[in-house]
Amino acid sequence: MGDVKIAPSILSADFANFGAEIRAIEDQGADWVHVDVMDGHFVPNLTFGPPAVKAFRPHVKTVMDVHLMISPVDTYIDAYAEAGADVLTAHLEAGPHPHRTLQAIRGAGMKAGIALNPGTPAESVEHLLDMADLVCVMTVNPGFGGQTFLDMTAKVAKLREMIGDREVLIEIDGGVDPRTAPLVVGAGADVLVAGSAVFKGGSVDTPEVYGENMRAIRASYA
Repeated sequence: MGDVKIAPSILSADFANFGAEIRAIEDQGADWVHVDVMDGHFVPNLTFGPPAVKAFRPHVKTVMDVHLMISPVDTYIDAYAEAGADVLTAHLEAGPHPHRTLQAIRGAGMKAGIALNPGTPAESVEHLLDMADLVCVMTVNPGFGGQTFLDMTAKVAKLREMIGDREVLIEIDGGVDPRTAPLVVGAGADVLVAGSAVFKGGSVDTPEVYGENMRAIRASYA
């Protein structure tokens, strides 16, 4: 379980200070940096476009994990590749041709992720697993940070079984904190996205709080 990655969501960071916030979380032990892209159409919120993601890129020394909560997806894949995404995740529910989307993400030189809303069963991605590098299990309905965790441990366990010996990571996004992290890690999760649970109580002036918060999450499933 020591290999589980923590990917703080910068949706919970200080929007006026993204560069310093990204450097702070990485210095304090973040494994990845998670960027939530929302379009106000697929989900009820607006966040970052390709220019913002491109501006984040020079500050990210680890892995920039970009989660597209947008529809359509395919027309924007090249823009996020150019912006510097390392991992690009699209929602299964965002379009009718997920194979094509995953092929295009890999073709643009990125790792390809597929995300599932809470109401979408694990079996929906069974025929996509050979084309994916990551499956993101939403443990809230996407669109806002700070929501209450929805228990998807049975879905995570089913995915772990379906993945078998494939090199496909399971990512958890939504409501991850020291109380919920052990549930999903115990079921087979590899990457934990955490927003408010990492950033709460800290700032770029007191970044050690981010480190304490991340260590508390790690300690919960150690």
